[in-house]
Amino acid sequence: MPVRSLITGGAGFIGSHLAEALLKRGEEVYALDNLSTGSMANIDALKSRPGFHYVLDSVRNAYVVAEMVDRCDVVYHLAAAVGVKLIVEDPVNTIETNVHGTETVLHHASKKGKKVLIASTSEVYGKSEQFPFREDQDVLLGPSSKSRWSYACSKLVDEFLALAYLRQKKLPVVIVRLFNTVGPRQTGRYGMVIPTFVRQALRNEPITVYGDGRQSRSFTYVGDVVWALTRLAHTPEAVGQIFNVGSGQEITMNELAALIKKMTGSSSPIVHVPYAEAYEQGFEDTGRRVPDISRLAATIGYRPTLDLEGILKKVIDHTAAELSESVRAVSAAAV
Repeated sequence: MPVRSLITGGAGFIGSHLAEALLKRGEEVYALDNLSTGSMANIDALKSRPGFHYVLDSVRNAYVVAEMVDRCDVVYHLAAAVGVKLIVEDPVNTIETNVHGTETVLHHASKKGKKVLIASTSEVYGKSEQFPFREDQDVLLGPSSKSRWSYACSKLVDEFLALAYLRQKKLPVVIVRLFNTVGPRQTGRYGMVIPTFVRQALRNEPITVYGDGRQSRSFTYVGDVVWALTRLAHTPEAVGQIFNVGSGQEITMNELAALIKKMTGSSSPIVHVPYAEAYEQGFEDTGRRVPDISRLAATIGYRPTLDLEGILKKVIDHTAAELSESVRAVSAAAV
């Protein structure tokens, strides 16, 4: 009998790529998504595949979660409010979705003893200046008066809760802290930088860099993230541990904008937008974010397969095809 996997947030960017990979492995996949940030377009190609099932509902719906957990062997809990823009604009939904959704999943998984992989985030390291970030180091968050930190805090609560279920109820859990996952199908709608820069460059619009652009990030190809998730979910030694999932290649936003402009052959000017204009007055950002991935490498032999330019090429090609299709659709409608 094939492994049956539940993916919360299954119509999202990472969730849909994960669903594809699990189906290729011969697993049966159940996807749960309320489409708040996910999209049916992400899973349209999967709906006719044998072994794929989806339910349009919220991870906070205990009755639906209970039924779907009962049907599955492993739960990949990816559902969350994501994206800095969304988090700043809707902090109530961020906190309620992340904390209550995770609580619901863990509660029902515990009843049935089902393994749960919890997707956390590099945001939990906050303003720490101990680089590269290690899973066992202290974290440093900003004040609660800044809604920007509500996401990091809610995901830390998720981690504490998952580990509490492990210790008290013996629920097998694995926690992953994802570092800026990117690739085809990611939307820039909620503040994700690479799809935003690429779309702006392809349209020869101004490439908008927030702040002074000297802040740096480490980007990870979605295919590498999916590979890591599937291995960790079925590695007994991973239970009870926290893993950074990312790459060690670091780049500033100014450098990223210039690289995307070069790779697309764009005439876009690069402009800087103050944080107060982009998000909110007094917005706090992190200067650097780069992971130590030695624990992940030692546990499952993880190594990133694509460097940043390789990732960007995939995103540029995918976005260019989307824009061309959109132009053709508009032209056809006008005839």
